Amino acid sequence: MPAVLGTPMKPTMRAVLQGIALALVLAAGIGCGRQASEPGTGSGSRKPRLAYVTNGIASFWVIAEAGARTGASESGAEVDVRMPAEGITDQKRIVEDLLVRGIDGIAISPIDPVNQAQQINDAARQAVLITHDSDAPGTRRLCYVGMDNYKAGRMCGELVKEAMPGGGTVMIFIGRLEQDNARRRRQGLIDELLDRSHDAERYDPPESILNNGRYNILGTLTDQFDRAKAKANAEDTIARHPDLGCMVGLFAYNPPLCVDVLKQAGKLGKVKIVAFDEPEETLQAIKDGHIYGTVVQNPFEYGRRSVQILAGLVRGDRAVLPKDGFLDIPARKILRNNVDVFWNELKQQMAQSNGS
Repeated sequence: MPAVLGTPMKPTMRAVLQGIALALVLAAGIGCGRQASEPGTGSGSRKPRLAYVTNGIASFWVIAEAGARTGASESGAEVDVRMPAEGITDQKRIVEDLLVRGIDGIAISPIDPVNQAQQINDAARQAVLITHDSDAPGTRRLCYVGMDNYKAGRMCGELVKEAMPGGGTVMIFIGRLEQDNARRRRQGLIDELLDRSHDAERYDPPESILNNGRYNILGTLTDQFDRAKAKANAEDTIARHPDLGCMVGLFAYNPPLCVDVLKQAGKLGKVKIVAFDEPEETLQAIKDGHIYGTVVQNPFEYGRRSVQILAGLVRGDRAVLPKDGFLDIPARKILRNNVDVFWNELKQQMAQSNGS
């Protein structure tokens, strides 16, 4: 007999027991789901779903993407490579979107680690999170994959000394200084040119004019990843400083722009250029003798190793974490005598990724 509206039917003992059983099953299912969503507790039999988030769009990141996809293939994982086009706001939005989608692990190169610390910590509570290329010290990130940027900056300073052994004036060009890697890289360069002791925490303001009697550092010009601004910085520098001895580009796109500006001004070969990173334009300019040399990272391995670590952590294997939370992938100097060998290595890595 159907119940009268507003008058509940008295349940039978069998119905009560069925209800209790159903409640227990649902509770168990919810509990299992909660456990699976906790960072590093495994993703069951499915492939770990990972994200590799860069700090912008550049040829450097195309190489890193190839490495990330190779790492995913080797680790039996899925990887979503995301490159923010509009700076920190875009990067924050990307991370929020990934978390809403229930991503298992994120490798991120923070644009502004200080102002992103809260978001990084919040994200690390919802997914396995590591940093790559640029670190976020003091956050809940599990490890950092990259190089020692301060040491790499000093290597860059050594190249300037080789290019201008007699000393001279130097201008530094860089995308932004909010990034941990950028700040350390620039400071290493400055400290090497001024023959200072090693101190990765030292910081000279970008407007500082620094001189040790041999090298005169005119300052540091930033462009916030705006190529037009970067080119304008280079043009303004050669116009204002006719005695300029060396232009140092610390982000991948800076050195090729310096080459273009010097060529247009008829000063190519008269002003030295020292580079960072390995876009094809830079490598070709080294072969042609227009750039003295560059300090290269290994973005392919950044991507590959980051994804491998994330996949292991998502599956519950904490043995993949590097000692002291830092996987050091050392930088190298590339000059005219070894540029062909390096370029061939790079092409092989890209071919490996395309075939994986």
